[in-house]
Amino acid sequence: MTAPSSDYMGFVGVTTGSSSIMKVFPLWADILGLPTRTLVGHDLPMDATPAQYRAMVEQIRDDPHHRGALVTTHKMNVYAAASDLFDELDPFAVSCSEISSIAKRGSRLSGRAKDPITVDLALNDFLPADHFARTGAEVVVLGAGGSGTALSWALAERADAPSRVIATARDDAKLEHLREVHRQHGTRDGFIEYVRTDAPADAAAIVAEAPPGSLFVNATGLGKDRPGSPLPDEVVFPEDAYVWEFNYRGSLEFLHQARAREAARGLHVVDGWRYFIHGWSQVVADVFELDLTPEIVEQLAEAAEGVR
Repeated sequence: MTAPSSDYMGFVGVTTGSSSIMKVFPLWADILGLPTRTLVGHDLPMDATPAQYRAMVEQIRDDPHHRGALVTTHKMNVYAAASDLFDELDPFAVSCSEISSIAKRGSRLSGRAKDPITVDLALNDFLPADHFARTGAEVVVLGAGGSGTALSWALAERADAPSRVIATARDDAKLEHLREVHRQHGTRDGFIEYVRTDAPADAAAIVAEAPPGSLFVNATGLGKDRPGSPLPDEVVFPEDAYVWEFNYRGSLEFLHQARAREAARGLHVVDGWRYFIHGWSQVVADVFELDLTPEIVEQLAEAAEGVR
């Protein structure tokens, strides 16, 4: 990639060119008065090497025109491969072992994990503030990567906490990492149950046993970075459940499964659009050192709606 000769922001992902942010960013730049309207994608494969991640961070650090970047799918791998290249890491980044926002503060490179904040903002957009206390509902987080870790963190901090959180993954190492994150954070014992699911049917059994009104989240990346769903087509959601697909683009099989049962089961189906809005606006604010009010965020959301 040839770097622009004027200031720009970066986007580290897998298929950045198909993201709506490429059309949204210039609109937001005008609203926020940013010094650039240029967003450049840095695409890396899912199986990128540590050397590739380090080269990407070094490029951002060393290019005087590069203002910083949002990191999506690769945020845990960026931390694992290149955290030593950063001068500053926030507590979320260290505890969650991920970097989702890369910013510059003078000559210093800053890495932050914004997901615990952005996922909580998105959750509060659709879930009633007293939902768990009123219903006794649980949460099943399908996936223990960066976004799943952030959500479990936010739920542990929530005043209206669920009666139980079940976090699933097909990889014992990811579950152990998540357990260690919560141990360091001081999450109370027994609040989160860590369950390995070797097949979609295993996850479906957990979903079917949850009480009415429970929240189910696809935090696996399936349906965006790779086709598929963590659940089989015959999954049975409890009545009045909230079903949250973290993604807003891609094949979205999980979202389609929920929509197919929406009327019959009284489901509340939510896609990842508001998560996208909060995720990007928080990182843009970090990169350009802005303070966002709820009113400004709604203005940004309204501008983005036209290109959805």
